[in-house]
Amino acid sequence: MLTPMPISIRSRLLLLVLSVLLPAAVAAGWLISQAYAADREALERSLRDTTHTLSSLVDRELVQRAAIARVLAVSTTLEQPGPLTIDKLAAFEQQARRALHGLNGWVELASADTTLVDTRLPPAAAQRPRAADSPPLADEAIVRALQPGGEGGQLHAAVVQPVQRDGQTVLNVIVTILPDELQSIVAVQVLPQGWVGSVVDRRGAVVALHPGGGGLAGRVTTTDLRQLLTQKKEGLFDTVVLDGDPSAGYFSTSPQGWTTITAMPRTQFAGALPSVAGQLAGGALVLLTVAVLSALWLARRIEMPVNALQQSARRLQAGLAVERTSTGISEFDAVAGALADAGDAVHRNQAELERQVAEAVATARAAEQHVSRSQRTEALARLTGGVAHDFNNLLGVISNSAHLIQHHPSADDLRVPLSAVLRSVEAGSRLTQHLVRIAGRHPARPGLLDLRHFLPDVQELMKLVLGKRVELTVNVAPDTLKVTVDASELELALISLALNSRDAMSPNGPGGHVWLSAGNASAEDCAGMRDGDFVLITVSDDGKGIAEDIVERVFEPFFTTKGVGQGTGLGMAQVQGFCAQAGGRARLASTSGVGTSVMLLLPAGTSSAAPHGARRDAMPPAVPVAEERLQGARVLMVEDNEELANVTSALLASYGCVVESARSPGQALRLIAAGQDFDVVLSDVVMPGDMDGLQLAHELRANHPALPVVLISGYSSALYAVHDFTMLHKPCTPEQLTTALADAMAVDAIPSSRQPGDQAQA
Repeated sequence: MLTPMPISIRSRLLLLVLSVLLPAAVAAGWLISQAYAADREALERSLRDTTHTLSSLVDRELVQRAAIARVLAVSTTLEQPGPLTIDKLAAFEQQARRALHGLNGWVELASADTTLVDTRLPPAAAQRPRAADSPPLADEAIVRALQPGGEGGQLHAAVVQPVQRDGQTVLNVIVTILPDELQSIVAVQVLPQGWVGSVVDRRGAVVALHPGGGGLAGRVTTTDLRQLLTQKKEGLFDTVVLDGDPSAGYFSTSPQGWTTITAMPRTQFAGALPSVAGQLAGGALVLLTVAVLSALWLARRIEMPVNALQQSARRLQAGLAVERTSTGISEFDAVAGALADAGDAVHRNQAELERQVAEAVATARAAEQHVSRSQRTEALARLTGGVAHDFNNLLGVISNSAHLIQHHPSADDLRVPLSAVLRSVEAGSRLTQHLVRIAGRHPARPGLLDLRHFLPDVQELMKLVLGKRVELTVNVAPDTLKVTVDASELELALISLALNSRDAMSPNGPGGHVWLSAGNASAEDCAGMRDGDFVLITVSDDGKGIAEDIVERVFEPFFTTKGVGQGTGLGMAQVQGFCAQAGGRARLASTSGVGTSVMLLLPAGTSSAAPHGARRDAMPPAVPVAEERLQGARVLMVEDNEELANVTSALLASYGCVVESARSPGQALRLIAAGQDFDVVLSDVVMPGDMDGLQLAHELRANHPALPVVLISGYSSALYAVHDFTMLHKPCTPEQLTTALADAMAVDAIPSSRQPGDQAQA
């Protein structure tokens, strides 16, 4: 077996330097090449994506003009037999002006030798012979390139649509598009510094350019670019732009024959990586030289301490005491000292390791329990929200049935029980809203609240709840920070605590005392909370207190110590849900026979928000609606709950409506597509399937903008997720329902140019 040749420390250090730096240099070169390629690919992709985006905007304008031309070409005025009289031409001109409303350009109707209609001119002056150089009638729809605009000389392009009779082209409908319209589209695009975006027609003439404006409209592009456009529909190219600068760009030709181009300076596309690579190579060479020299110097500094350690090892082998001599290198000195202390260190480290493992196990178990509690809370929240939604549907059935019975001839005999039913429906609706708040499904509307003003204001309401036998004292520290909470939720929480304090007093005793205080929370109060400032609100009473064995259950939903029918067990759960949703927490301390204190820890506000006391109701007060506004109205009702759909249909029918029901948004769309005509759509929001009521509303807004939509839901989150449609809450009164439907039907017809998602004005 061959013995390896001994290598000195100096040689090993040199090999180490080379083995580290040389692969690093190779890797740096490879990274440079990859970065260069990635940079080129990113620039090419950016050019392509920008071009496609600009092309889609231009295509939309051309397609819009083509649609107008097609609609005008099949006008009943042109399809009527017989010659085109002055009245027919006037009717066509009026229709053309309406179709072009809001757009620039003009519409012409031309025969082979005569311009019959020109919306630029008065009706009497429109008819004139066509110019000798006018293009012949087109037998198919085309998009013409830029050309002068006849007498006006205005540069324009045009969409031409033939009008045929008996298989022969007799007229052309010409809808123009001005370069300024496309220039406005190109001008608003945000392009990087030095980039150029342009639109050219099928002849290669510039229609719009950015930067540069519309002053270059009609100028022909370079020969090589025009030749490239005839060979391919899209791709990367190198050319010289109109201002003479070499550029790299990307072009894309639409089906209409127009091309969108985006270009950047060729120097920018090539990148600056080659010069950086040279600098990096020079720096690497200098670094390598310095590293070699440093390795030689360091080798000499290491050899002497190593020899000293060798002597110490020989002394240790001989059983002699090893002195802690200084070698000049701290690492070697540490090795010499560590040999003597190794045994003790092992024992200390083992004990420390066992302690850390025990702490880690305890922390993991606590985290597991916390996650389990969070999952149970989330499951309860989902269940409660779903139950509240379904319960609101049941309340809707009961409410609508009761209102429907009121229309019956014998309703006077049932007035008392019907009133009781409607009051119960209202109470049930409030209860479901309470459940949704506890479940955390009620959307919070936090605002910046000044407790120094809010708590003195709310004390009057708390006094009404507590009664005259209980004294209320309010104390707010002058330096109390503002809090970011939902004011109505905080008010509800304080009222719930006031009710609990009142019930804790002896019913036949002299009364009691309740203290409401607020101040900035201390570091001890905020233990375990996220970083930031907090405010502590405390409600204390001197009532009978709570037994120690049930204190931990106080915040559980539906848990109550009151008698049957005296409480729902939701008040304290709402308090805890409110604090958690606000980003804080609620705690309770009680001593049986002494009293109870509830502490609300809430985050301090740091930004402006809605002013103190602001309130937003989910539905404005109902306004009585005259029944004649709904007489004969055709209503499409979309509701997956069959019973609720049936009773609501009957209720609307009693107001004179003609109701058609659909069990899903898909069925509703099929009814509309089949040609059934409706005056208004009433749709539930939360429905099973791929499409819910809100998505249906947006679909109708996009494809049937003149058809009003009213949404209704028993799921509170939906009430605040909808901003551009009329929204009702289940259950609602007939006045609210009929008012919403009548108001929606009374809105003026929505213009055809309206885009999906625009704010509804109902």
